[in-house]
Amino acid sequence: MFNKNSIVKAFLFGTSTVSALSVTAANAEAQQDAQQALDVERIEITGSRINRTDMETASPVAVIGAEQIAKSGFTSVQEILNVQPTAAGMSLGATSNNGSGGSATVNLRGMGAQRTLVLLNGRRMVASGTGADSSVDLNTIPVSMIKSIEILKDGASAVYGSDAIAGVVNIITKKDFDGTELKVEASQTDKGDGTSSGFSALTGFELAGGNLVLGAQYSNRGEIIQSDRDFVSPGQSSYVPEGTLGGLVPDGNGGFIPRDYGYDYTKQSYAQTPNDLVSVFSGFNRELDADTEFSADVMFTRRDSTQQMAPQPAAIDLDTSKLDSKWSDQFQDENGDVPAELLYKRRMSDAGPRIFKQQTDTIRASVGVKGYLENDATWDFSATYGRNDAKDQVENSIHAGNMEQSIYANQDLWFSPEAIANSQLMQDGISYVEENEGGNEQFTLAAGYSGLTESDIGYAVGVESRYESGFYTPDIITQLGESTAAQQDPTAGNYSVNSAYLEVSVPLSDAFTVEGATRYDDYSTFGGATTWKLGATYRFTDAFMLRSVLATGFRAPSVSELYAGNSGSYDYLADPWGNAPDPQILVNYTGDENLQPEESDSFTLGAVWEIASGLSTTFDYWQFEISDAISRVDVQNELNQCFEGVQASCDTINISQSGDLSNLTSALTNIGQQNTSGLDWNVSYAFDRYRFTWDSTYLLEFEQDGVDYTGTIDGNIGGYSELKSTFMVNADVTDNLSAQYYAQYVKGMEGNAWGDPFTTDDVIYHNVSATYYLGDEWNFNAGVKNLLDTEPENVPNGNDMDTVPSVYDVIGRTFFVSTTFNF
Repeated sequence: MFNKNSIVKAFLFGTSTVSALSVTAANAEAQQDAQQALDVERIEITGSRINRTDMETASPVAVIGAEQIAKSGFTSVQEILNVQPTAAGMSLGATSNNGSGGSATVNLRGMGAQRTLVLLNGRRMVASGTGADSSVDLNTIPVSMIKSIEILKDGASAVYGSDAIAGVVNIITKKDFDGTELKVEASQTDKGDGTSSGFSALTGFELAGGNLVLGAQYSNRGEIIQSDRDFVSPGQSSYVPEGTLGGLVPDGNGGFIPRDYGYDYTKQSYAQTPNDLVSVFSGFNRELDADTEFSADVMFTRRDSTQQMAPQPAAIDLDTSKLDSKWSDQFQDENGDVPAELLYKRRMSDAGPRIFKQQTDTIRASVGVKGYLENDATWDFSATYGRNDAKDQVENSIHAGNMEQSIYANQDLWFSPEAIANSQLMQDGISYVEENEGGNEQFTLAAGYSGLTESDIGYAVGVESRYESGFYTPDIITQLGESTAAQQDPTAGNYSVNSAYLEVSVPLSDAFTVEGATRYDDYSTFGGATTWKLGATYRFTDAFMLRSVLATGFRAPSVSELYAGNSGSYDYLADPWGNAPDPQILVNYTGDENLQPEESDSFTLGAVWEIASGLSTTFDYWQFEISDAISRVDVQNELNQCFEGVQASCDTINISQSGDLSNLTSALTNIGQQNTSGLDWNVSYAFDRYRFTWDSTYLLEFEQDGVDYTGTIDGNIGGYSELKSTFMVNADVTDNLSAQYYAQYVKGMEGNAWGDPFTTDDVIYHNVSATYYLGDEWNFNAGVKNLLDTEPENVPNGNDMDTVPSVYDVIGRTFFVSTTFNF
């Protein structure tokens, strides 16, 4: 699938010299633990089905341990992953107020959340959110149950199937836990808002010859209003509470005058969205006999989340023949003619702010049996079921049809600058609560067999069968297009896939090992897909090793991509004709049942070097190429091209060369392409009581659909900084006191907002914390995130607060404390 000879040559060099693993300090600790267990057990590493005694495989894996998570004050999986240098583009999280539905996602390499596979203990998680989702809501995974997070920074479709194009996030939970752990935590900004708190309990004990782990977690995240941050400029929307007719505002004396002011929507919009999470989970492990193990785990999470935006902006085309002449005659042209229609726009402050609420229930249950044979082989069987049910509502939505009739019936009221009583809106059926529901379901059966021959050839074979379904049903008023919000059709569909895979690891010498894998997936929607992987490791000395992987991958179209009907979205766009009065322009999004899978090629090449005792470094080159990508065209680019006279661009997004944007459409297609490459570099140094880790990603290229986004930032696609780094220092100050310093660096980027270029400066966030241990049972942790209260960089076409919240911190200096008690 590769079409670049240089890449193939690089691989041929790599298989004789080989590639590298990007490792954090936690990786080094994990490798030491694995080395101590060499004679005890063989373990499964993320990215391979073969049980191994060595952590070092041909694929780059980074590990984040529970201790590091706790010391950093992270309270969500999304927050943990978003600060990693490998994260780019744009992802959803606590600061995503517009259109997130309360979900949290991870975006490895900036290639899209739908291209990162999320596993729990090596098995798939059900897609989750408000319905017919294509990615996992990371809120569903409680932090208190996490032992470690493994990030595979390489394509892994040959091992795991669809969605693993950009990499894999495998969350490992605590097992074989003995005792009880209680934790209480809280945080607040130095502005006195965003107050958050949480409590978790974990207990493990022997039961029926096995180990049972039970846990529960509750967390509450407080809200922050956008206008409460000094860097947020007042909004200037053309939709004002007094209303406009034909672009003019009422003067209070029966006439209209030009509008010379705007509406500040930041005073009612959230910068940090509140949510409540309740999770309960359990795991059970038991030896059925000397050669057979049984395991089971169950997890349930209830999420109640809220977003808030300024009151609904309503736009109604009024028939002037139905208006009293005292109003319509004021809009006569020089010939005395009155337009057939006049646009009436009003910020519906009379009804109150738009309040988006979601209640999602996600359950996942998995059972497995694993057996050990005399020839050092193992077999396993597992069944995993996941379901997500969601109800979401929008308070203070506006019924466009009823509003139009009320305007005709009460013209003196609507064409005056006075507020309209909410009771009047309710009486006329204008203000209502929008009710939507949706869900996702997944069921997977898997069986595998792995072992080691007398020649030390490792192998793994297996089969899987998976069923996926999803639906989303918008409120009937929204479906009929009678709301002032965008019209949306329902989504519903399902598919099934049957798979078989083979993986081998062949040691050609004591130093040189070649790995290979292939997988075939047969989908009910489009047919079959075959992927493969070829990698190798070469160890020159005990201290220096090279490794490389060449692989193909694919991503099957999701339920929402296949079966979604029209869905309107108000995107921030620049109208080159100047016809649009507002930067938020309606774009109609559509799906396609005939979509085909995306295809990808990936390549990694690097080195691992233990320079001296306690000092090690890793260096990796990586490259990904996606063809037939399921994506929407860059609407802004097509608008610009159409304005320049390119008719094909006009046709692509369904507009005219004169700038008629009334049917602006962005359909999903397989015409997309994505090419990205870069370098990962890690340095770890530990001596005495100190541990230093520096981790960086340098982006060489990110090109999508022919547009180069390298080193750029944009409100619609996020940020692609050329250099992102983290630096961490851990110090055991005394036997009872440890301290941590954690810094995150983001290199400045360039952008273009409505034809005007801009740049952002380099940003460094400083975070400090300290932990005091009262023996082995009790500890206290306290710290400050964003110690210097560094403000986000201004992005004029940002998706919120004139910035990109998933790239920059919009919360500010935050204090956190926690205490943990074990008994």
